[in-house]
Amino acid sequence: MPSSDGPQGRRPWIVGVSGASGTPYAAAVLRALLAAGEPVDLVVSRAARLTLLDETAGPFRDAHWQQDLERWLRQGADGTPDAFAVDTGGVRYWPAGDLGAGPSSGSYPARGMLIVPASTAAVAGVALGLSKDLLQRAASVTLKERRPLVVAVRESPLTGPTLRHLVALDEAGAVVAPASPAFYAGARDLQQLVDFVAGRVLDAAGVAHTLYRRWNGELGAAARAGGHS
Repeated sequence: MPSSDGPQGRRPWIVGVSGASGTPYAAAVLRALLAAGEPVDLVVSRAARLTLLDETAGPFRDAHWQQDLERWLRQGADGTPDAFAVDTGGVRYWPAGDLGAGPSSGSYPARGMLIVPASTAAVAGVALGLSKDLLQRAASVTLKERRPLVVAVRESPLTGPTLRHLVALDEAGAVVAPASPAFYAGARDLQQLVDFVAGRVLDAAGVAHTLYRRWNGELGAAARAGGHS
């Protein structure tokens, strides 16, 4: 039984999806959390809706969020439809404009929060405590309650102000996990590169998964895993 289903009842991971490119990373994190039996509270920013439309060719609408979420999570990183089987029954969705939502309060029981992908605007808003929408407010609450906050920043190059904001988040207790795929896991396709980043985000949160092959100290293992001689 997952640790989130304890005597206190439902304690979800809050997943915030900002407007940065990288919606496949968010999908991989969401699928892995649900596969691990972890309940999820989902917040999709207004900018993220545009990115989802651009990167997945599908909308994300408040009135049809379950339908749109299922279509999104079933899609592979390369756009292949129905590449995954998913059960979204463990997801609760909160509109980004709902500042009265559960995650806006420190008394709301939550495990922590993952922002994936995190845009530079979201990073700045959280670092400065702006709380301009529910994603930023929930992140601020997560920090003040000393709960885990993982920020998967996805931008390049990074400017001085953004670097200072990331340092501020680190000093406040967040984990900054750049969306930077590595190659020692022997990735052979786009989905495996995406899954590596998602897996590192979940590692930082302490959530068990099997998204990528871990380093075992054996040189050349990545090449062999990728089918190279």
